[in-house]
Amino acid sequence: MKINNKNYKTIWFNEKDASVGIIDQTKLPHSLEIISLKSLSDVIQAIKIMQVRGAPLIGGAAAYGIFLAMKDNPSDDNLALASKKLIESRPTAVNLKSSVDRMNSELKNIISKERFEASLQLAKTICLEDEECCKLIGLHGKKIIEQHIQDNNLDTINILTHCNAGWLATIDWGTATSPIYHAIKDGIKVHVWVDETRPRNQGASLTSYELTNEGIANTIISDNAGGLLMKEGKVDMCITGTDRVLSNGDVINKIGTYLKALAAYDNKIPFYVALPGTTIDMKNNKITSTMIEYRSSEELTHISGIDTKGNLKEVRIFPKDCNTLNPAFDITPSKLITGLITEKGVYDSSTSGLLKYHNDENKLN
Repeated sequence: MKINNKNYKTIWFNEKDASVGIIDQTKLPHSLEIISLKSLSDVIQAIKIMQVRGAPLIGGAAAYGIFLAMKDNPSDDNLALASKKLIESRPTAVNLKSSVDRMNSELKNIISKERFEASLQLAKTICLEDEECCKLIGLHGKKIIEQHIQDNNLDTINILTHCNAGWLATIDWGTATSPIYHAIKDGIKVHVWVDETRPRNQGASLTSYELTNEGIANTIISDNAGGLLMKEGKVDMCITGTDRVLSNGDVINKIGTYLKALAAYDNKIPFYVALPGTTIDMKNNKITSTMIEYRSSEELTHISGIDTKGNLKEVRIFPKDCNTLNPAFDITPSKLITGLITEKGVYDSSTSGLLKYHNDENKLN
């Protein structure tokens, strides 16, 4: 996808020094900065402070983290240690663990001296597969958009999204945004309502930023405005991403997703969740204490922005020494979800729907 009319992906391998390049997403939208990750600790830090974020991208970064660990020491002990450290870096996104598990599964049978090259090729493959997944998600989601326009005789479809499930959260295309990008490519008129998504403002800072760079009409709204817009008939459809889908179809996503799903349900507005299969957690059918990440109070108490002189500054907006609680995710019950848009097609958000997904042909092969 594009930034300033130049094509980018979110993560890539630098041949020159065997490092991993990323866009530092903590600097967006005010500054585009490219940084190099040269060690496992660099990758873990990037995941923790959200220089890379979004479930699919975290999975890709974790794969490259294993590669960088193998570059330094390809032993069995180091593979196990690197895997443990990566899995502990962020708890919610299931893609992280599935990516690390896959790296382990394929590397453990390879002799140590060949693991460096093998881990690099596997990390590249994982990222390429995610790109293809997101492209297919977009093609399946575009059909939903087309059908909704036809059924409701719309000229322009208004889609509300929450947080950032765009290409910046994946390797390319995005999940929730991929249907939008593919619809626009086919000449379909789309306008996107972008929740600001406090406290880190990923909607305002990232989703609107990437949509604007692609020339797609969008409007940033406060997180609490969505319900009113739905009530007024100004939202035709909701599409969000997810960090984990439980085996019963419940969805864990950025805090505030549940409230948007409730408002959509009450107003009879379709609420879709877009995801690659790597985000499905078939081992769990209920939320556990480790799945909801509680983050620093400073994400609530402080905010950064550009002042009148053009300088990037951080300021405190809450009373000094106030108490705060900052859960980063919530859970949306399956009954509120119209469907799951995946790389294989659209499925019911239920145990049977997810079993059907797993039993269907894998369109990546």
